Amino acid sequence: MRAIRHRSHHRRSIPALAALAAAAVAAPVLLAATPAEAHPRGGGLAGELVEEVTARGAYRHLARFQQIADANGGNRAAGTPGHAASAAYVHDTLKKAGYQVAYQDFDIYEAHTKTEKTTVLGAQPQELATAAFTFTKSTPAGGLTAPIALARVDETPGCDAADYPAGAFTGKIALVKRGSCTFVEKQKAAAAAGAIGVIVYNHSGTTPVRGGFSSPAEGIIPSAGITLADGEALAAAAAKGEVKVRLELDQEHVKKTTRNVIAETRGGRSDRVVTVGSHLDSVPEGPGINDNGSGSAGLLEVALKLADEGANKKGRGPANKVRFAWWSAEELGLLGSEHYVAQLSGKQKKDIALYLNFDMIASPNPVQFVYDGDDSDKTGEGAGPAGSAQIEALINGFLDKKHKPHEGSDFDGRSDYGPFIANGIPAGGTFTGAEGVKTAEQAKRYGGTAGAPYDPNYHGAGDTLKNLDLKAFDTNLDVIAHAVGTYAQDLSSLGKRP
Repeated sequence: MRAIRHRSHHRRSIPALAALAAAAVAAPVLLAATPAEAHPRGGGLAGELVEEVTARGAYRHLARFQQIADANGGNRAAGTPGHAASAAYVHDTLKKAGYQVAYQDFDIYEAHTKTEKTTVLGAQPQELATAAFTFTKSTPAGGLTAPIALARVDETPGCDAADYPAGAFTGKIALVKRGSCTFVEKQKAAAAAGAIGVIVYNHSGTTPVRGGFSSPAEGIIPSAGITLADGEALAAAAAKGEVKVRLELDQEHVKKTTRNVIAETRGGRSDRVVTVGSHLDSVPEGPGINDNGSGSAGLLEVALKLADEGANKKGRGPANKVRFAWWSAEELGLLGSEHYVAQLSGKQKKDIALYLNFDMIASPNPVQFVYDGDDSDKTGEGAGPAGSAQIEALINGFLDKKHKPHEGSDFDGRSDYGPFIANGIPAGGTFTGAEGVKTAEQAKRYGGTAGAPYDPNYHGAGDTLKNLDLKAFDTNLDVIAHAVGTYAQDLSSLGKRP
C-alpha cells in the first residue's frame, strides 16, 4: 500500500495489452444472472474455492517472494531485479496453469536527491530541516534566493487561485500549509500565481513534509517540505515584513522500465470481466511480504485453484472471464494500475464488470477492513461507483456467516482501486491495516495490541515472512475465493439492493 507522501491529505489522486485489457462503466442493474448450466457446479464454485484455498498453500508463494528479496538486496521494488524475479515467478506459474498471461511494460523514474536545503537569510542565517519533493524540479546552481509569499491558510490552504492574491507571488517563493488537496494542485496554483518555488510546511508532527509527484513531468517549479514549527515561524515573520530564503534542491531522475503481470481465464464472457488485482512491488526499504506479498500470494493461490476447477479447459470454464492482475509501481503512486486503465478503450472499460483489490491482508496486529462501498461510515471520499455497495455487502455477508468481525475502510485512494473507481468501475476488497494505530475497541474485537500500529513493520526492513498474522491471511484468502467464485459465475447481485 502506498504511503500518503504523494498527497497533502486523504484525497483521491487519480489521473494492457489490447487482448487482455478491459474496465467498466457497466450499469450493474443490467447484469442478469448467468445460467447455471454455464458451469457444471452452478453456484457451487465459490464454496469449492473457499474449501480448497488455504493459508498453507498460499504461504509457499510468500516464501518464494522472501527468497527473491533475500537474493536481490532485500527488496522487490519496481524497476529492480527483485521485482523482475517476482513478476517472472507469477507469470511462469500462471502460464503452467493454463492461463493466458502477458507482461505489460511501462516506464518509471527514480529520484535521487543530492541537495535539499532551505536557509532563512539575515544577519544570522538559519538552515531549516528540508525534504525535497519526489520528482521536484531542481533549482539553478547556487539555489533560488527570493522573498517568501504566504498562501492563504483556510480549510483548503493553497489549493485554489484565490489563495494567491494577484501580483503578490511573482518572482517569490510560496509558503503553503499542507492539507486538503494534493501537492500537485498546490504547486500548480503557486506556479500559476507567478511563484518560482514552493515550500510546504506540515500540519502536524515534528518532521518535514515528505511530498512528491508521480513523475518528473509533474514537477514544474522547485518544491520542498519543512516542519510545522519552522513553517509557522516563517509565516509569522513574513507577516511582519519581508523574509528572504534560499532554496537549494538538486535531484536526479533516472528512467527505468517495470512491468505488470496480467492473466485471464481462457473461457468466460469477455464482456463481463471480473478483474482482481494486487500490487507486486515492495518499497526499497524492505521485502514487502505483507505489503503486498500477502495480496499477491493470495491472488496467485486463488488463480491456481480456479485453474484446478477447470477454468482453462474448454467447456468447463467460469461463465464470466476472470482477469488477475499483479501491478507494479503501486508504491510510486499507483503507476501500474493507472497505466493499465489509461491504455483501455471505452469498450474495454465497459466490459469490466467490477474490480476487486487486495492490498495487505496479513498484518501482524490486524483489523478486518472492508472497503466502504456505500459510504455507510460517512467518512472521507464517499461511496464508490454503482455496484460498490453490493460488493461490500457480499464480502460483509460472507464474513458474517464465518462469524468474523469486520469494519469499513474509506476509499482514500491509497491503493490500486483508485484508477478503476475514477472510471466508474464498481470496486471493493479488504485489507488488514497499515501504519494506523489499533484502538482499544478494535483490540477487544480482534485481539492484538491497542495503541500499536496494525503493521509495525510497514514500509520497513521488518516486513518479512516472520511478521505476519496467518489467521488474518487465511480469512482474507477465503474472502478472495468467495468473491472470485461468486462473480465468475453470477453477476446478478451487483444490481440488487444491498
